[in-house]
Amino acid sequence: MTQAQSAYIGARIFDGAALWDDHALLVLSDGETRIIGPQDIPSNCPTHSLDGGILLSGFVDLQVNGGGGIMFNDAPTVKTLATIAAAHRGLGTAAILPTLITDTPNQTAAAIKAVTDALDQGIPVIAGLHLEGPHLSVARKGAHDGTLIRPMQDSDLRGLLDAVDHIPNLMMTVAPESVSNAQIRAMADAGIIVSLGHSDCDYDTAMAAFDAGARCATHLFNAMSQAQARAPGLVGAALDHGGAASGLIADAVHVHPAMIRAALAANQGPNEVFLVTDAMATAGSDITSFHLNGREILRSDGRLTLADGTLAGADLTMPQAIRVMVEQVKDPLEKALARATTIPAGMLRCPPSRNRADDMMWLSQDMTKTCWIAEL
Repeated sequence: MTQAQSAYIGARIFDGAALWDDHALLVLSDGETRIIGPQDIPSNCPTHSLDGGILLSGFVDLQVNGGGGIMFNDAPTVKTLATIAAAHRGLGTAAILPTLITDTPNQTAAAIKAVTDALDQGIPVIAGLHLEGPHLSVARKGAHDGTLIRPMQDSDLRGLLDAVDHIPNLMMTVAPESVSNAQIRAMADAGIIVSLGHSDCDYDTAMAAFDAGARCATHLFNAMSQAQARAPGLVGAALDHGGAASGLIADAVHVHPAMIRAALAANQGPNEVFLVTDAMATAGSDITSFHLNGREILRSDGRLTLADGTLAGADLTMPQAIRVMVEQVKDPLEKALARATTIPAGMLRCPPSRNRADDMMWLSQDMTKTCWIAEL
């Protein structure tokens, strides 16, 4: 029989959609949790009193390029993944898609093998793989190495269709300029999460790609054709297509809070905007520079840039993104929390477990600190 193991009171509790006040989180002996009234806590149950804050499941981040001082591109191995995973676990994230930025075919193959092995070994936090490139548009390459960007070949598609058999949560950022709608449809039919990004395509082309099976846009507004009065571009298509969701870097650097508000108001359909960190090697570390494809990236004033000032990923944590959404965008707290947890989890074929004690954490009221409840 499952028995009560411990209880937590004094904090608000987020259940994935709503916040509960004046309730308790009950941890059962099988690791499951329940939200109950404080009067229902068993008399013999150890009770922990918290000084405010929020109890919730860990964050889900679908775009993580690095952490702990290292980039996935540097060495796509299980050891690298374990380092990145530990850094993000320390920041309150329960599940990530480690992200390989445009690289050589050999590095892509190594990344697929590393994530396959990490999943087989049960490395915590690693939930799948995000391949951001190389099938992008040079016109919107951003910090990607344009010499490595290329169209998708049949051999590339076969490799991805094989990979998704071993990596159920496989995300692929592509530009319609470098892939056909037939290739998008084949990937989507196989269960690959196809996302449009780093593209200069027009609205009609983007809408056709979404119709073919693309499900979201990568870091909305950044490295894509912008929304204009007579040319809505990929931004306009991502917000207008009822079947498209959008990842968003909410650091008030990549996108102005006013434009985020406009995007949230314009978004159509049930699929919503979700938060990503686009984190680089700096996450969970104090390094001030690192390299990507042989180019130095500098960290300064909350920004990561190449020498020419081009933004290169983000110096951002999920709590920081939530704080921007609440304080500057004026997103309701419940919705901002969902954008970092349940909404991105809903994009995955095999979402991480939720509401188990091992997955639950405490977020401070000012959204600057996190701690897993097992460590409270």
